Amino acid sequence: MMQIDLFSDPVCPWCFIGKKRLDVALTQRPDISPRVTWRTFRLNPTMPDEGMDRAAYIAAKFGGPDRADRIYASIATVGRDAGIAFRFDRIKRTPSTTKAHRLLRYVQEAGLDASVLMDRLFTAYFLDGLDIGETEVLVELAAEFQLPLEKLRSFLNSSALRTEVEAEDMQARRLGIEGVPCFILAGRYAIAGAQEPETFMPLFDLLIEDARANAPGSAISRL
Repeated sequence: MMQIDLFSDPVCPWCFIGKKRLDVALTQRPDISPRVTWRTFRLNPTMPDEGMDRAAYIAAKFGGPDRADRIYASIATVGRDAGIAFRFDRIKRTPSTTKAHRLLRYVQEAGLDASVLMDRLFTAYFLDGLDIGETEVLVELAAEFQLPLEKLRSFLNSSALRTEVEAEDMQARRLGIEGVPCFILAGRYAIAGAQEPETFMPLFDLLIEDARANAPGSAISRL
């Protein structure tokens, strides 16, 4: 089992691209059994819980729509190559992702596959333009996990796991992570950015060789 800790944010387009490329890399390596754990990194940690109007966000972050349009057009081109048809025009609000990160942690702690939820968060935001900071949107996205809806809704409307999510975000910054996606393989090697699938291969090979060398009964492990 290869542990992959993935620092990401569901409103980060490069994280969507990065996950697609990781999926391709893992598909090409059926000899690897990955265990992906999603870790918190909030692009906008001071965003109000209710989020903000998209036009106001773009004006504050990029200085206006013209520069933003150029940047998003470039991202859309890369996205198409990764199989993502970004629809930035459908996004009307930029949400706080604290609640989404809490939901991801909740799903993982329940022993469920949070990668499925992350795919749904990316799709809901970047393709459908949904406000993934809204409780009811998140409840619907998590419906396939067959969790009790009222319990899930109550959790999202509380402050449960907020302290843990905020602490993990701060930990990422203490580790020197300044942008996402950031992939930590086996707690030892980091890959920063939405790298091409081929970038993962040398580290996959290195970790497999390390595992073989340190397996019980190997000549190296007996030295």
